[in-house]
Amino acid sequence: MEIRLTEKAQQQFLALPKVLRRKTEKQFGYLLRDYRHPSLKSKKYHEATGELWQARIDAQWRFYFFIQHPAYIVVAIIAHPK
Repeated sequence: MEIRLTEKAQQQFLALPKVLRRKTEKQFGYLLRDYRHPSLKSKKYHEATGELWQARIDAQWRFYFFIQHPAYIVVAIIAHPK
């Protein structure tokens, strides 16, 4: 598997502070190993959107992705909407 970012997600990633970009890259590494990695706390976000998943970057940030073999398509990287 590989990770692909949509244009929007890539812009969001580049706009993150350096520390948060590093955390995101670390979480992407876990995603590549296993989308069920405990650190990600990944879960289906909304089935009506075609299997959109949510995964944790840290307590305040999440990324959203689709699983489309052979890639994870990251569509958004945003602050957690609490």
